This record gives sequence, C-alpha cells and structure tokens, in this order.
Amino acid sequence: MIQVHNLKKVYNGTTVLNIPNLDIPKGESFGLVGNNGAGKTTFFSLLLDLIQPTQGYITTNSIKVNESEGWKPFTSAFIDETFLIGYLTPEEYFYFIGELRGWNKADVDALLTKHEDFFNGEILNRKKYLRDLSKGNQKKVGIIAALIGKPEVVILDEPFANLDPTTQFRLKKIIKELAEDGNTTVLVSSHDLAHTIEVSNRIVALHKGEVVKDIITSQETLRELEEFFAV
Repeated sequence: MIQVHNLKKVYNGTTVLNIPNLDIPKGESFGLVGNNGAGKTTFFSLLLDLIQPTQGYITTNSIKVNESEGWKPFTSAFIDETFLIGYLTPEEYFYFIGELRGWNKADVDALLTKHEDFFNGEILNRKKYLRDLSKGNQKKVGIIAALIGKPEVVILDEPFANLDPTTQFRLKKIIKELAEDGNTTVLVSSHDLAHTIEVSNRIVALHKGEVVKDIITSQETLRELEEFFAV
C-alpha cells in the first residue's frame, strides 16, 4: 500500500528524517511514536506532499506521491487546524468536504449521526465558526471530516492531544473500527504510547529521524517502548 524508498529530508544541512525503506500494507493500523523533533510530522507531511523530499520518494498504491496527485482521491488526513476553513461552520465544512469526495448531504448527515456522541453536543447546531471553536473541538471536526468518502488511507497526527478522556476513549473506538474492516490503512502518530499501542497493530518508533523500533503490537510493547524512551 505505502512504500518508502530511500527517503531523506534535510533542513539547513541537518537531516531531520532518514528512512531507507518502510512498507505499510493495506489494512494495517500503523502507529508512529517518538519525542519532539523525532520526524513524525515530517514523515506525514512528506506522505501528503506538503513538503518535498531531499532524497528518495514515497509511493501509495504504486503512485509516487511527490510526482502525481493520483493518490489524493483515496487518502485523507487531519494534521492540525490549518486543514480547516475557519470562516465556515462545522456543518458547512462537512458538506464542503462531502462535495469534494462525492458524497451528498444525506451521506454526510449519516456519518455525523453515527459519530454524534464523539461531538458531545459541542459541534453541531451551535452556529459557531470553526475558528471560534476550542482546539479540542476543532480536532473533533477535522478527524470526522477525514472519514468522509470512506478513504483507503487515513492519516491522523497527534489525534489524542487536546481531547478530554471521554473523547479519547471514543476516538480509540473509531480508529479500531476503521482498522478492523481491513480496507482502510490507518496511520496515527502520538506522544502517548499507551493510546497509540491500543489502536495500532504495528508500532514504529522514530528517534532523530531514523527508525529505531519496528514491532508488532503485543502485551510487551508498552514496556519495551517505555524502557527505550526512559534511557
């Protein structure tokens, strides 16, 4: 599904990401962990063609991400609030994304109804612009918008940050359901090891831009990662 080929990103002579190869098969729930500056957001930005690689490339379904837009129809993401359109209400934003992804209003409404508890009564029918919502509520909108159109690849950067414990629990349920259908490849990055392990069947740890751990999730995974990061 997703393949990394000799990927490197350099800023001002400093290598911030160096991944010679990495394969993420279709249907995998993939967790990316690491400290600040480890390269997690850089990797996702390269995967979404938001920045250009210094060397190498990424393919999704054999499509070179930085040379073609053929991957966009089946890929969605929420990295941060810059993905939102601040002068729209949540409803306007959801319907706008729906139009882009070939869904009508009824399709979008069905998805919003399904995830009504995730919004916790704080998003819909509030007559607020996205720019006026809290960081946590902006994140809720961005995450659910990323599910519109049933994408094959869903990328979420730090999805648990700024969310209260109840919403984090509900988000984990959403991610698990996505992963269980076998047709959606889910990539999640987070500082929170426990949350990431809970929703991922594979964990890759980055340190100073390089892969230092690549492990299938098991009962020992949290202990192994805690021991690594504690050093």
